[in-house]
Amino acid sequence: MSMLEDPAQPDLESCRGTMSTEEDAKWLQWVTHQFETIAGKDREINLQQFKTALNVKESFFAERFFTLFDTDGSGTITLQELLEALTLLIHGNPMDKLKFLFQVYDVDGSGSIDADELRTVLRSCMRESAISLPDEKLDQLTLALFESADKDCNGAITFDELRDELQRFPGVMENLTISAAHWLTPPAAPRRPRRPRALTWAYWHNHRSHLLCLAAFAGLHLLLFALAASEHRARGASVMVAKGCGQCLNLDGSFIAVLMLRRCLTWLRATWLAQVLPLDQNIQFHQFVGYVVIVLSLVHTVAHIVNFALQAQAEASPFQFWELLLTTRPGIGWIHGLASPTGVALLLLLLLMFACSSSCIRRSGHFEVFYWTHLSYLPMWILLILHGPNFWKWLLVPGTLFFLEKIIGLAVSRMAALCIVEVNLLPSKVTHLLIKRPPLFHYRPGDYLYLNIPTIARYEWHPFTISSAPEQKDTIWLHIRSEGQWTNRLYESFKTSCPMDCDPKPLSRSLKMRRSQRRPESLEHQHIHSGTSVQGAVAYSKDVTVELTSYRPKGTPQQGDQGLVSTAVTKEGAQAQWRAIAEPGQVSEKSSENHLFCNIKCYIDGPYGTPTRRIFASEHAVLIGAGIGITPFASILQSIMYRHQKRKNICPSCQHSWMDSAQDEDMKLHKVDFMWINRDQRSFEWFVSLLTKLEMDQAEISQEGPFLELHMYMTSALGKNDMKAIGLQMALDLLAKKEKKDSITGLQTRTQPGRPDWNKVFQKVAAEKKGKVQVFFCGSPALAKVLKGHCEQFGFKFFQENF
Repeated sequence: MSMLEDPAQPDLESCRGTMSTEEDAKWLQWVTHQFETIAGKDREINLQQFKTALNVKESFFAERFFTLFDTDGSGTITLQELLEALTLLIHGNPMDKLKFLFQVYDVDGSGSIDADELRTVLRSCMRESAISLPDEKLDQLTLALFESADKDCNGAITFDELRDELQRFPGVMENLTISAAHWLTPPAAPRRPRRPRALTWAYWHNHRSHLLCLAAFAGLHLLLFALAASEHRARGASVMVAKGCGQCLNLDGSFIAVLMLRRCLTWLRATWLAQVLPLDQNIQFHQFVGYVVIVLSLVHTVAHIVNFALQAQAEASPFQFWELLLTTRPGIGWIHGLASPTGVALLLLLLLMFACSSSCIRRSGHFEVFYWTHLSYLPMWILLILHGPNFWKWLLVPGTLFFLEKIIGLAVSRMAALCIVEVNLLPSKVTHLLIKRPPLFHYRPGDYLYLNIPTIARYEWHPFTISSAPEQKDTIWLHIRSEGQWTNRLYESFKTSCPMDCDPKPLSRSLKMRRSQRRPESLEHQHIHSGTSVQGAVAYSKDVTVELTSYRPKGTPQQGDQGLVSTAVTKEGAQAQWRAIAEPGQVSEKSSENHLFCNIKCYIDGPYGTPTRRIFASEHAVLIGAGIGITPFASILQSIMYRHQKRKNICPSCQHSWMDSAQDEDMKLHKVDFMWINRDQRSFEWFVSLLTKLEMDQAEISQEGPFLELHMYMTSALGKNDMKAIGLQMALDLLAKKEKKDSITGLQTRTQPGRPDWNKVFQKVAAEKKGKVQVFFCGSPALAKVLKGHCEQFGFKFFQENF
């Protein structure tokens, strides 16, 4: 990592205010050192070096900052000029910073900012924050900010007017800085070591079921080891250790299969045991038990080797060491002396399985290696039965359940091949598959399934969250992000001009399939379109139109002739409306290049439950999705929308609407906060129309405060405290208030720049007091660790989506 990207160094605002003489001297020494590192032999920084050091995406800001830093106009910045500018930005008062900002915006140096200068600045702000909007939208943003700031309507913004406008945003002037320039500030002093999380009361409280199971697991091992060792105490220490470890391995060799009984675990999630057992950590427990098996096996083997060496050295022994270790001649074991050779074979198989299970093998395009070596559990169980006289007793029940589940899964998944009927290629290399739903495929929101597409890889099964709601009867949605070898092959296969097995007559086949489908009796369908528009939702995309199914209670009048609700007018609007009429109930992303009708054979195994099944039993649920991590919540949010619409009634005479007071028996939700964190703007296209419909439904429900609150974050966008973004963020705020919708997504919810301040977010959630808070997360493990720590601090239950 370069010094410009060192995350250990603080932002500029951390160095605001007064410094002591000693701190000021250290800061001066640090800046001098950094200047000498960046500057050449001439001890001056030119524009290109300044751009690199400042790490800006848009040259406009680098050139403006460079011009203002270069007070003598020589075309280079000296150390003295740099120190003077940094002193202003770091130690300066808010008025000094505001003057600097005004000079940045005053491109022609006239002493005022006209509309064209402001437009130039906002365009550069957009590029710096990786935001792309149409020129019409840029004009609207410019006019919104200009008209708000130009109080005297003289066609120019003066310094005083800019100051007054900034004062409408509390805390912004005081915190103005230039981000991404860590070379400006010295490294932070080493922090005092924090108390380990495992020693805090909150950690013990939130992990009590996990810790109790670990304690029971350890206690059972100690008991089994002690009983087996005491039974053989007359034969020496090495035999005692070997027998103790062997008895523990009897337990672990069978218990490790129990942790992978997905159907049984899914069933247990619906019982009271889900509150006692850490069912959500079955994969972690499976890995943990695997490590325990490795350790116990090595200790067991070493103990037997020591025992065989002692026997071979005894004068009365008729066998040599290698015979005791590798042959059946000594007659060790309960079946024809097979204990020794089967033990060697077991250890080799176990080490091979362990090596091929590492993440570097699974995630580097060699999944087949992991898959086939993991199937060695079958010969391992056979060898264990031959090796130990008691193992079959331990394996009888879990082994029977395991094979029954395998047989049922194989029979169900292979009974009849399904077909992928439509494919949509979405931004950020996301593949949206629509699979024809089997008649008896019943699942709950947030569940996942295993998918096999023989034309991609015959023997590979991969888990994916179901992103459609259970109430959607005709198809199953899967949104698959291209991150590994299999998912990339899937995306690329559909990206080609003539993808495999695609229907030569897609429109005829699609129309025939639509007419053959039965519309649910109690549901009416309507569509929402979001696409290219001057006002618009994720406004710059011109090749994708997203349609989402929503549900209306029986008897609810439709809006318009076909029940179409449009949030944007597109060039393909007429075609989209015709398709909505011709294809009722369909949900797809329409594009001439990125939308395909197909008839590709696939197999599914599932559904299987996840921690998100607890959401409807929560009182206050906080759903956090990062990137493609929205997929389980897409299903849940659609299901919530359906259940609310089901409770809605409309008087046919006066059109008055009201909600039934009775809720579903399994839905205890009082409040839902949904937070979606995306890196870039295009990522919001995946489900923006669903969120639009949810907001529309919220507006129709009259109650104290919204039942569902949306919170959108775009991490590539710079915040209001950054001089390279303050103008754009102010304009976005003003236009959002005027138009009642966000310019980036088209939602009523304003998209926030940067990453969430989780401490403030959870403080707000706790202050609402809507009931017991449970946080559900799907996304990167790094963010999960951060959220877990905050949940422990606030006493919230934390659940993470795992496969």
